[in-house]
Amino acid sequence: MIMDVKADTKKWRLPAEWEPQWGVQLTWPHAGTDWAPMLEEITATYKEMACEIEKREELLIVGEPSNDTWARDHGFITLVDDEGHARLLDFCFNGWGEKFAAELDNAINRRLYDEGKLKGEYVDCLDFVLEGGSIESDGKGTVFTTTGCLLAPHRNQPLSKEQIEERLKRELHAKRILWIDYGNLTGDDTDGHIDTLVRICPEDTLLYMGCDDPDDEQYEDLRLMEEQLKTFRTLEGKPYRLMKLPMPRPIIFDGERLPATYANFLVVNGAVLCPTYAQPDLDAEALRVTGQAFPDREIVGIDCRSIIKQHGSLHCCTMQYPKI
Repeated sequence: MIMDVKADTKKWRLPAEWEPQWGVQLTWPHAGTDWAPMLEEITATYKEMACEIEKREELLIVGEPSNDTWARDHGFITLVDDEGHARLLDFCFNGWGEKFAAELDNAINRRLYDEGKLKGEYVDCLDFVLEGGSIESDGKGTVFTTTGCLLAPHRNQPLSKEQIEERLKRELHAKRILWIDYGNLTGDDTDGHIDTLVRICPEDTLLYMGCDDPDDEQYEDLRLMEEQLKTFRTLEGKPYRLMKLPMPRPIIFDGERLPATYANFLVVNGAVLCPTYAQPDLDAEALRVTGQAFPDREIVGIDCRSIIKQHGSLHCCTMQYPKI
């Protein structure tokens, strides 16, 4: 069923990630993707992710054909209402601004819907480019995003920032959009996805990437991001509770620094799956801080040194679907 958005009167909202889920989607690596040279290594990581997810909820695995495996960015973005209904928003994924081929990835959602794999009302939003990793929701009407990504070339030009904001509000049924103007990790292909930088957590908490080394090339931009976060207020007019995640020491692969981040965690039922990078002191600190933000959940570390070689991490690989 394709919904007539204008005729719809339900009170939809974009749920927070920590709300109850029925399942998580993984788009599995295969020899036709960029994972080919390290397929055994990445498959082992995906199996570990799959095992941890299956302990707690359903697992939806998408096999071939696909261009790549970043389910966060080609997967449905799901709205819910208070009556147990879901709306499956199918936005256009164009390889993060036409950097990479994406025609197969962009067809996955319709195929899943036509095969009856997902429950909800299909909404065609394919005239607008939007990746799941570029937005964060508190479930109460505030959506966070970054100007670096949504205003980047080859996404939604010639739309202005104001026009993009209005489209986000309309499609996501958001009360407001909070734009972050700083922060872009070295080696990031996404132009600054928010899920690599700042994550919204329960009790109006923002977990964000920090950098304490003034000699790090990312230091100044992340400092400016931190200062901007201090100016944000909740819908009730209160400051957010800010909790800083450490910056992994530089990870170099093929002569380039990779965009390693501890912010790219995945919240599932009863747990938070957190990226680690074989840096025991920083990994432990990241797990500790994340545990403070989610005190009622098990904190599970997953070695993401394989995923980061293709410039992503746990959250990038997955897309959760809310329980309805």
